[in-house]
Amino acid sequence: MEQKQKLLVAKIGGNIIEDKDALDSFLNDFAKVKGHKILIHGGGKSATKLASKLGVKTEMIDGRRITSSENLDIVVMTYAGLLNKTIVSGLQKYQCNSLGLTGADANVIVADKRPAQFVDYGYVGDVTNVNSKTIKGFLELGITPVFCAVTHDANGQLFNTNADTIASEIASAMGVSYDVSLFYCFELKGVLENIEDKDSVIEHIDLEKYTKLRDAEAISDGMLPKLKNCFDALHKNVSKVHIANADFIKDNTIKHTILSL
Repeated sequence: MEQKQKLLVAKIGGNIIEDKDALDSFLNDFAKVKGHKILIHGGGKSATKLASKLGVKTEMIDGRRITSSENLDIVVMTYAGLLNKTIVSGLQKYQCNSLGLTGADANVIVADKRPAQFVDYGYVGDVTNVNSKTIKGFLELGITPVFCAVTHDANGQLFNTNADTIASEIASAMGVSYDVSLFYCFELKGVLENIEDKDSVIEHIDLEKYTKLRDAEAISDGMLPKLKNCFDALHKNVSKVHIANADFIKDNTIKHTILSL
């Protein structure tokens, strides 16, 4: 059986994107990673700042953005415009040939509008299909795709979609063809046992431990959706999932959280 090529799928969030020096350092390290790689980014903090400047109200429920038509315009401008192209140009600076994409570009990520049940999230999309063949084509051309958190429904409607979920869905889809490692990069060293102690990293979480931590309400609310995305990916073709700070990209031996089934 032919051994699969390795692929790194990395997701970065607002705390890196908002810090010009931290972003530049991360992109330099990411560019040095050998082999195939994909980068996904959020940008909610930047979108909120722009909304405030434009006098558009930002409404959040349980940490999730309610995306009105006005807010969708701001999300697309921020994610697909300023942030995506800033990241792409930063990678080009370090000789990493990259291509900025929304889900609509080359029809790579299709989503359905999230149904209004207990909460109407507005123009928020849930991923239904990832065109892994097209993404693989970019990789084989030596191009690193850089995805922002915008999808579409193939009928002309754009959606705001959670970047952690996009990372999980892309990693899962690419796992058919590649040996995929998924890396969620954020400001902490990993999942913490005690949120007050930044060194209390839980170094390994399997499905049993995750279930116990979740049921005991020992994990912060903001971390729960991220962990769900991690295990969704592990159930669908992804071999390893890591949660760590930005230093992991250049030194994967540092203390962090690794997740497995």
